[in-house]
Amino acid sequence: MLTKRKVLAYITKGEAEERELLVFEHKDIPEAGIQVPGGTIEEDELLIDALYREIEEETGITRNELTLVGKIRKYLFFPEGNHGIHERNIFHLSYIGEEKSYWEHVVNGGGEDDGLIYCLRWISLQNPPVLAGAQDDALDMI
Repeated sequence: MLTKRKVLAYITKGEAEERELLVFEHKDIPEAGIQVPGGTIEEDELLIDALYREIEEETGITRNELTLVGKIRKYLFFPEGNHGIHERNIFHLSYIGEEKSYWEHVVNGGGEDDGLIYCLRWISLQNPPVLAGAQDDALDMI
């Protein structure tokens, strides 16, 4: 079975009990659920380059608006519906950019989500919602 290499970004801002996580929902596909930025690592692409590329494509946030805190987990994920195996590489980054609480971003980059509109917002880590596709598997590690 084919293994797809993936990156996920836990982007946070604030400290201690005020810490918030960046999430998004598809504007026109609400059933896709609440998610964090991430995606597939392209062939011959460095892991860190894929991380920053996916963040910028899906949120508009650039590398200079982030501080890499570290890689927090790597594991194999088996999505429902026989979608192969995903090697998930989860990173924690801190947002240091301009303050914004909600924005919409048109996804770019030519992938399957190209042209979709993502509605981005910050949520409290004190009682976060369940994220789609078990993307919250490592939230307790940040």
